[in-house]
Formats: sequence, structure tokens, C-alpha cells
Amino acid sequence: MKGSNAEQAAALFLQDNHLVLVTQNYRCRFGEIDLIMRDGATLVFVEVRMRTNEKFGGAAASITPTKQKKLLSTARHYLSTLNEEPTCRFDAVLFSGADGQKIEWIKHAFEA
Repeated sequence: MKGSNAEQAAALFLQDNHLVLVTQNYRCRFGEIDLIMRDGATLVFVEVRMRTNEKFGGAAASITPTKQKKLLSTARHYLSTLNEEPTCRFDAVLFSGADGQKIEWIKHAFEA
């Protein structure tokens, strides 16, 4: 599974879990957010990671403090385009295994 396929699979997985896709691959000068979804009234910024090898800590460990900082800055940029700032959270959808067949959804993966 490639990165773009993982993002599409993550979007479908989250939609199956009653989240609504707002936008995919939001980019600005600070970085990119893979998926922006709605979970009820909550806006969810989703980082999608895939690792076929668990060396170096796997998919979760790849969301480093530096990456978190970029995600936060990008999310702030996105929020600045809205009329009202909703409740927000950062989630991660992780794919692992030889073919990326194992999926893990971490709600509140890190705090803003």
C-alpha cells in the first residue's frame, strides 16, 4: 500500500466510524494535514502513517515532536480560514504489517 492509498483507506475507515470528510491533503506554508474530518461538532485533524517494519518504533513513533509542531501550525492556519473555531483534536491512523493490513486509530494522538 502506498501513502496516498493509505490516506484513502484511512478516510474510508473513519467514514465507516461515522466521521465526515471535510478535506484531504490540506497544504499551506507550514506543512500538510492528511485528512480533516468532523466527528459530530469536533473538527479532527488526522495524520496517516504507514510502516511495514516496526524498526525505529513503528508508525506511531514517526509522529515526532517536530512533526507535531508542523501539524499544529498547519491546523492553526486552517482554523484561521473559518468564521468560528470549533472544538478540535488530533488523531492518528496507523497502518502496519507487511501489506499495511493492520489498522490502529488513536484518538487524541497528541495535545495542542
